[in-house]
Amino acid sequence: MKIIVLNNDLMERTIIQQVLQYNKHEIIQAGDSETAMQLLHGGDIRFVIADRATTDIDEKQFIKRLRDARPPYYIYILLIASRVTDTDVTTPRAGADDYLHKPIVPIELKSRVHIGERILALGDNLIHARGALENTAMFDPLTNMLNQKAFLSLSRGELERARRNQTPLSLIALDIDNFNEIKEKHGEEIGNDVLLLISQVIREKSRPYDGVGRFADAMFLIPLPGVIGQDAEKIAERILKGILSTSISLLDGTAVIINVSIGVVSSMRITAALDIDTVIEKAREVVSAIKRNGGNRVETIYI
Repeated sequence: MKIIVLNNDLMERTIIQQVLQYNKHEIIQAGDSETAMQLLHGGDIRFVIADRATTDIDEKQFIKRLRDARPPYYIYILLIASRVTDTDVTTPRAGADDYLHKPIVPIELKSRVHIGERILALGDNLIHARGALENTAMFDPLTNMLNQKAFLSLSRGELERARRNQTPLSLIALDIDNFNEIKEKHGEEIGNDVLLLISQVIREKSRPYDGVGRFADAMFLIPLPGVIGQDAEKIAERILKGILSTSISLLDGTAVIINVSIGVVSSMRITAALDIDTVIEKAREVVSAIKRNGGNRVETIYI
């Protein structure tokens, strides 16, 4: 770990250096607050050991300035001091994370640094866990596409943007016609394989920046901002051909037949009365009509 050492006492600095080097830390010396701040702006230093008595950290309000800067990662500060004041404890934003009293005792310094490392690691783990939870809240765990709630939020934003900018908007709705039959005949695991296959083809055949959502059990929706009519239909046809040209076989060689219906709703101009729920409902109506007529094709309507 890289550690900035703000200390201008030669003897203390030597002790700190010996302890840190023995524990395989990289030491970066800084003679004053401004130098330390510049080093911290580099982005890869998370730990500071600063001496109150021999540097300008109090005069320059180094700790408060660092906290107020709100870097994207937490920086742990171990303050070396002859004594700790009430202000240090009652003003957390301007205070250090831990304190080491003079004279410096090597074993105590080693312990304090180790505690700081553990706290930083715990903080990083919490951030990672929070990110995982946020990801789970937005994405379907099987296909890793937007779930219904996240898709509605995204598509409402796209529709409002199209309304403000007076640009076209299309929506593709894709449904696996025989999904329940596949699950009943071959089991849940094969059903999941089919969903994964469909989601993979959609990703490959649609634009990389389109926010695809798994809207229902076997229905996927793709908003296409800025796309109208035939161009939207071409994307849908590309997806359909990709699905029909891909096969899933059981261990005994039996092919799993997949039937899909794809409806496209396209609007040249988003009116004040049009909302995303209406667009989705129209797309689902098109899909239902395609199913009744045998499926495995694309149809487009304009609204």
